[in-house]
Amino acid sequence: QVQLVESGGGLVQAGGSLRLSCAASGRTISSAVMGWFRQAPGKEREFVATISRNFAGTYYADSVKGRFVISRDNAKNTVYLQMNSLKPEDTAVYSCAASFQIAGSYGRSWAQYDYWGQGTQVTVSS
Repeated sequence: QVQLVESGGGLVQAGGSLRLSCAASGRTISSAVMGWFRQAPGKEREFVATISRNFAGTYYADSVKGRFVISRDNAKNTVYLQMNSLKPEDTAVYSCAASFQIAGSYGRSWAQYDYWGQGTQVTVSS
């Protein structure tokens, strides 16, 4: 079992930055594909970013490409999401997810993930 705990959310003005952290415990995530998803009120859960197991690459939703950066520190068993140039439409609950089952390098669908954190609220004011 893996427990994931997100932190770093908060209220920020448009154009500002936040860095989210996702700390894992119970099992090392070095062999897991990791992802970030978000869900705004009244909307479906949305893919944000994913990072492969061996640092080979990252993949982003078009809506955040060029503004967000996903990274991982396997020594700390932690994944990060650096969010820059934030917009009001980025407001959502952000959750990290882990999958040890994905055959490929990335996971862009929430259904591919086995473990989820509880989420952290990000609110961007205009």
